[in-house]
Amino acid sequence: MLTHTGKLMTHPHFGPTRLVRAVSLSTPGREVYLKLETELPTGSFKVRGAVHALGVNLSKGGVRSVVAASTGNHGAAVAYAGRLLGVPAVIFLPANPNPVKAARIRDLGATLVETGVDLSAAIDAAREHAASQGAFFLHDAEDPDIPAGTAEIGREVVEQLPAVEAIYVPMGDTALIRGVAARAKALRPAIRIVGVVAEQAPAYYLSWQQGAAVETDSANTIADGLAVRRPLGPNVAAIRALVDEVERVSEQEMLAAIARLHVEERVTAEPAGAAATAAWLKRGGPEHSAVVLVTGGNIAPDVLQAALSISRNPTAEPEH
Repeated sequence: MLTHTGKLMTHPHFGPTRLVRAVSLSTPGREVYLKLETELPTGSFKVRGAVHALGVNLSKGGVRSVVAASTGNHGAAVAYAGRLLGVPAVIFLPANPNPVKAARIRDLGATLVETGVDLSAAIDAAREHAASQGAFFLHDAEDPDIPAGTAEIGREVVEQLPAVEAIYVPMGDTALIRGVAARAKALRPAIRIVGVVAEQAPAYYLSWQQGAAVETDSANTIADGLAVRRPLGPNVAAIRALVDEVERVSEQEMLAAIARLHVEERVTAEPAGAAATAAWLKRGGPEHSAVVLVTGGNIAPDVLQAALSISRNPTAEPEH
């Protein structure tokens, strides 16, 4: 909502992120805007949900430490929230994580544990550790308070661009899209929400299609923020009710979107953070006014180099 001065209300710990017109994506009659969640502390939208959820649980009492599992951005967000609110944090990541994200978690003072081959294995290890230590397990996909934090993105978008017709949202564990869609549709019921998944991590796309949780054997994608293979039933029900379309994007399409944002818009995005842009580029976008979320900028140097290389040689195959 707006204050009496007509300005956007701000979060007590950080203000609204910028919404900027994407010159290279816009065409006559079709305006595309980038919502720059990369400008938040830790370089991704995840900090919104982590700070809100940890604060809510602290207010209830009994939280002495917090544990999270992540491919990187949620872990950094929980580490940031823990430092901000004075709670020790232990973060579980799959083995061989994005070095930029791992370094950020360590720099924020959290204890980092690398374990397992993927996010599901890290979640299992984190849950067991939290139970054995009596710690609060802040699970991105399960916690009921995280979407209330990410919902602020939907509010900001509608207030910054009242004529918005569609929002393109990366869809990993779905906490982001559930929050954004619920708030945006409450304020502007006609708005369309387009979820975006990696082709090589299609669990939530298949689940959205079929109306039930569909687990996959792997989620082998460069977009670690979208690398989910074990959907949760309640989240599937929520996205079935809130999400109008789901678009799949390939590894090559995400790399091309990273390069487009970097070169043309001067915006640095990691693969998951560029997925919504990739979807817009793939489908062309029928809307006259659309917002594309750029959700994270913590890109590994080798991935950025691969993206820029492919932009110079579009027929090359991505290496990862």
